Amino acid sequence: MKTPENANEKFAEFIAKKKFVAENHYPGIADEQMQPVFTEKINQIASDFKTVAESKKPTDKKYQEKIRIGLSNFVDVYLELDTEDRERVCSYIEELMDIVELESSNGLLNKFMYGFDPNELSKKN
Repeated sequence: MKTPENANEKFAEFIAKKKFVAENHYPGIADEQMQPVFTEKINQIASDFKTVAESKKPTDKKYQEKIRIGLSNFVDVYLELDTEDRERVCSYIEELMDIVELESSNGLLNKFMYGFDPNELSKKN
């Protein structure tokens, strides 16, 4: 996997932008006091992605591991997240995936959003 040339610039832009604010169909964070907490958690995932991108051999698995770790950091505040906030967390991670051209979270986003990975269900059938 090759890191796109402008990835560092895009990571910087991503980290700098204000997060969990009303935009498109997202109404903004349900509990505004949690905005800095959630923003820090998302920015940590971005920093972790940047580290992988700058490494000698970035791989899908390394990025997916950073997603897994990043989402696990939301466990302590999971009950604070309403559906729209969980969707927004996932869309931020999808933005990061787009920066490095990562095609799949390997079911991690579905598991975070819905509590299960639909890929695992199809394996059982």
